Amino acid sequence: MTAETYRDAWGIPHLRAGSAEELARAQGRVTARDRAWQLEVERHRAQGTSAAFLGPQEVGWDRFARQARLADTARRCLVALRDRDPETAAWLAAYVDGVNAGLPEGARRAPEFAATGLVPGCWEPWSPLAVWLATHILFAGFPAKMWREEVARGLGADAVGLFAMDGPGTAGSNGWLVSGERTTTGRPIVAGDPHRFIEDPGVYQQIRLSCPEFDVVGIAVPGIPGIAHFAHTGTVAWAITNAMADYQDLYRERLRSAADGTAEALDPDGVWRPADRHVEHVEVAGGAPVAVDVVETARGPVVAGGVDDGQAVSLRYPPRVTRDLGFGALLPLLRARRVADVDRAFDRWAEPVNVVQAADTEGGLLHRVAGRVPVRAGDNRVRIVPAWEPGHEWTGWHTMPHGPIEDGLAVMANQRGPAAPLGIEFAPPHRADRIRRLLDDGRALSAADMPAVHRDTRLASAAALLDRLPGLRLSGPATALRDRLLRWDRHMDADSEEAAAYARVRSAVVRRIAAHPALAVLAGPPACPDVFRPWLALLPRVGLALENLLAARELYGIDRDAVVREAVEEVAATPSTGSTWGDTHRLAPWRALPGAPGDEPALSGDTDCVLSTSSVPGLTDLSVRGPAARYVWDLADRDASRWVVPFGADGVPGARHHRDQLALWLAGELAPVTTDWAALTKEESDADR
Repeated sequence: MTAETYRDAWGIPHLRAGSAEELARAQGRVTARDRAWQLEVERHRAQGTSAAFLGPQEVGWDRFARQARLADTARRCLVALRDRDPETAAWLAAYVDGVNAGLPEGARRAPEFAATGLVPGCWEPWSPLAVWLATHILFAGFPAKMWREEVARGLGADAVGLFAMDGPGTAGSNGWLVSGERTTTGRPIVAGDPHRFIEDPGVYQQIRLSCPEFDVVGIAVPGIPGIAHFAHTGTVAWAITNAMADYQDLYRERLRSAADGTAEALDPDGVWRPADRHVEHVEVAGGAPVAVDVVETARGPVVAGGVDDGQAVSLRYPPRVTRDLGFGALLPLLRARRVADVDRAFDRWAEPVNVVQAADTEGGLLHRVAGRVPVRAGDNRVRIVPAWEPGHEWTGWHTMPHGPIEDGLAVMANQRGPAAPLGIEFAPPHRADRIRRLLDDGRALSAADMPAVHRDTRLASAAALLDRLPGLRLSGPATALRDRLLRWDRHMDADSEEAAAYARVRSAVVRRIAAHPALAVLAGPPACPDVFRPWLALLPRVGLALENLLAARELYGIDRDAVVREAVEEVAATPSTGSTWGDTHRLAPWRALPGAPGDEPALSGDTDCVLSTSSVPGLTDLSVRGPAARYVWDLADRDASRWVVPFGADGVPGARHHRDQLALWLAGELAPVTTDWAALTKEESDADR
């Protein structure tokens, strides 16, 4: 049959075709029509060519993409995929064919192409692999090892744990599974929300894929065929959260130049061996090309420093070693009918390393970790290790652990859980504890109860600061402020004046701690590539780790009661720039083509709330990271399931479905999942266009 495209009331594409391969072609085509600008930005970022039309601000990323060999790794993975799994390789090629067929129409719809002069290019069969790798290369937060190195050097190894928190560029999520014994229907529910940088267009795409083999609704990644992360097949549903595993290593290299311009690296056996080396040039809109020295040792590509400066650091990451990005899991996931099928499919997963939760209509449940984590020395997981010393090699792969389902519930919010043996830094337990408390109230639960969990705003981490207030000697205005804060219900609601006051005090505390002479050794500009700077900047690091820093028994002579007292006095004496939390805590989505700041909405929530709309205390109340989608998968009735994204299904500014889900997202509501073809609107066929 000819592939058919239907749309629901929200413009979400529902596709059906006569085969999985034709369906992949249709998915690529509709994604290119709806998200042409987004697809081309992501392809260029993966190739390290985005500065050619976005300008000098993208040179740092392009340099990293070239040095990390992202595109080359994707090409290698494609060659291996063709040998190992030709069916998936052909399916992937069909998706790419669809993207190329849809790009001309999509580019005509998207004004950004004319604004930048960008002409749509040609996707290659390896392009989706490169986009996937570029999207997730920083998920494991390997730059945190650079930060730990700085902390250990400046304050000693014992200080590293004080700053151990979910890093600036690391994605998180909430996810929970409710077994049938806890629901009103007797069937399980899977629900949650991934926390990622909020982008416009959004990083996720609601879609339905139907052919004789399967009929799946879910939330896909634009540029990637199938539905990897969150889906409901009718008989089984699954979702993932970031496991916070550590699976990438950094090595301090000893390099030297040879007379002919090549390079050599010192290996652990004491022998100098040739390193691959060549020069690439990053084209820059409005500027001169930038030369990039690309060097790769036996450990991996050099991503910081250079051959002759004594500061070279190489990155070792699994797909560069295995030539496998886990795409072999994608078709089996679509074909899954039971939890056992999902489990087998995720045995083929590579990265990012995730915690998977799944349930089926027969009551089957799954809670496991999926991905590839190398076995190596403990030092590798914590810091940069010397490449020339033996003992830091990868010696195998960890068996992925399974997690418990306790009292009919499994909750993951990036806290220490089944992936604890595989990681170093995890999120605090506040979100996970709060979700379990909300679910575990003794009553039977339904899909309709889940949005209330999504939008919960209680901030448990506020206790570390608020518990220091009662004993402080304060002036009259500061005493009144303290009393208000102690009466506050600790909910970060957009219309809350107390939440705003707390946030102002918190930021003042963060700035004072970061400016204290005891931390001056960490305050200088980090000597690292621009792309890694968010992990090494002191002020946001203090903000992210404030709970630990306030709770520690001792903090390098910093009088924290005095710091808090001064912060309260400052806020009490300084007029507020906003009377409520939502006046300053506003959505700040990333757009590849920056324009004049829009009037973005006020937000409830904060980093450690279940409604995790992250701010960076001490730096900004604006939120660049939050729920990039929300979902509720009902195993009793798929049409009782719900989903929502921050903006809409269409990536074209001004289009009808560009921002039509924003009001739902802000209110913590979700749109219905519609699977009745008769209730959908069929688009005209390609032949009629």
